Amino acid sequence: MKGIQIIFLSLALALSLTACDSSKSATTNKGTTTETSTTATNRSSQPELAGDFTIEELDAKYPGMEKAYLAGGCFWCTEASLDRIQGVADVWSGYAGGPETNPTYRQVASGQTEQAEAIVVYYDPAVIDYSTILDVFFVAHDPTQLNRQGPDVGTQYRSAIFPLNDTQRQLAEAKIKALNESGKFDKPIATTIEDPIKFWVAEGYHQDYYEDDSNPNWGYVTNVSKPKVEKVKKVFRDILKPEFR
Repeated sequence: MKGIQIIFLSLALALSLTACDSSKSATTNKGTTTETSTTATNRSSQPELAGDFTIEELDAKYPGMEKAYLAGGCFWCTEASLDRIQGVADVWSGYAGGPETNPTYRQVASGQTEQAEAIVVYYDPAVIDYSTILDVFFVAHDPTQLNRQGPDVGTQYRSAIFPLNDTQRQLAEAKIKALNESGKFDKPIATTIEDPIKFWVAEGYHQDYYEDDSNPNWGYVTNVSKPKVEKVKKVFRDILKPEFR
């Protein structure tokens, strides 16, 4: 009898542990479903999962669109900011600027790679140009902070532009030069211009993170991301998508 009780207790304990270790399935607006921890208390506590898409698969989703690779600290902030601008078809969070292959969020956030948190912006060149994309980018974060954005510190949070061709590179160089000469900022622009090497799409639970107030890190979004997004909405009110005015 005691042996049967032990078996039942063991089964009950196993089921309990499985339930405690289970995670919540989160479906983003981009149609991806991944798992995120229900007990996460900060960004680095998210589970280590591979991205749902390759950049080549994303490129195929947006025929006729041009794209830009940008890094401005937390990608939740820059993704949401650019996503509100007319002519932007979509924005995806990811990693760029390092030689490592298929990096995870945990690796990048902890500084184990040379990658930065970055975004890929797909935009319609008939509606908006690369120069305007850069204008929004420089408002969506502080480009004078070296290897940090607010509470996020490290090269993984650097301000960087990854030109995809000579035209983009020349426009980026000219934009940085003009900003430095304008006196708009008290400190020089720290934004680097780097070869893109390869863009890796971030895990599904990072996509459209700003839009879901049920996320475990909503306090971070409210205190850090939202002020940046609201600033972009104020400065670029004339070119916001109608649903965000």
